[in-house]
Amino acid sequence: MRALFTGALPRTVLTVLLALVMGGVIMQVSGKDALNAYQVLFNSAFGNERALANTLLAATPLIFTGLATLIAFRAGIFNVGVEGSLYVGAFTAAWVGFTFVDLPGVVLIALAFAAGGLVGGLWGLIPGYLKARLRVDEIVTTIMLNYVAIRFTDYLVTGPFFVPGMANAMSAEVTPQAQLPRLVERSQLNLSLVVALVVFLVVAFMLRRTTLGYEVKTIGSNPVFARWIGMPVSRTIMLVMSISGLIGGLAGAGQALGVNYRFVSGFSRGLGFDGIVIALLGRGSPVGVLLSALFLGALRNGASTMEMFTRIPRDLIDIVVALVIFFTAVEIGFNWLRRRRPTPDAVPPPGSAAEPEKEGVRGNA
Repeated sequence: MRALFTGALPRTVLTVLLALVMGGVIMQVSGKDALNAYQVLFNSAFGNERALANTLLAATPLIFTGLATLIAFRAGIFNVGVEGSLYVGAFTAAWVGFTFVDLPGVVLIALAFAAGGLVGGLWGLIPGYLKARLRVDEIVTTIMLNYVAIRFTDYLVTGPFFVPGMANAMSAEVTPQAQLPRLVERSQLNLSLVVALVVFLVVAFMLRRTTLGYEVKTIGSNPVFARWIGMPVSRTIMLVMSISGLIGGLAGAGQALGVNYRFVSGFSRGLGFDGIVIALLGRGSPVGVLLSALFLGALRNGASTMEMFTRIPRDLIDIVVALVIFFTAVEIGFNWLRRRRPTPDAVPPPGSAAEPEKEGVRGNA
């Protein structure tokens, strides 16, 4: 925890502040009042109990997807397939919710989350197996599988599970006892936030206190060394991708049971890809992911109110998020260059035994 507050957290805060300042400059150049816009944004995100609840509602799926992406990143795997796990997990949870209607609420909700996570984990295992056993690039496979998951679930709700009379492609509504209870009145904030916080605690403990966490860190930093000391690299890669997919499936289950109460085609709008932003901004820390998800959730929640009262388009929020990604990428690039730069101690002094012989000296000898 101390390392977080002396390293990752200050850099994250600095990145956010730089992005907000640059966003404010863009507003001022456009003839808008940046301070007023940010005040409206803050009040609509944290001004009262309902505003805070809606911010937490927007942040909940981002906590899931950020943690799912973080685990893969810590193992050196650039997993961009959380979106696919999100879709298959959402449909599976919705299917459980409208199929097993005779089960009691607690059992049905637990079963729906477990099924959504299981199917999401199996979906993540596919690119994990291809990378671990066949050395197939995970970026290509996860991107392609995202589209497979989205189109396959579209087919399910327009074909075998089509509901006549619906304006949009969606499944049947889950039974009332499968709908997640709300935590705050006049808000859709629901029990999935509690599930997300439990997942956060489990991931933080796993990465810091377990053998698997040590293996993930070692494989991510030096896979060659990990193989030399006998770590099961291939098995760990498959396990990490399965866990990443499982958490993505839980995110989809939370949206299906707590927000939409059914599976809706195209419901995500990039929640899985937002997890990449959250993981990068969180600097590889579960606590950083939690704070970054809250920040992005506040931006998303307050964007519509800011647009209504200040006539500043909500697209500006996307610009701020893009600036966050830009400054984070710049920092990562500088850190990479700094690690590659030789230190003064690594250069042998003149005349030392480690200094390479010159051809002229060798020839005179």
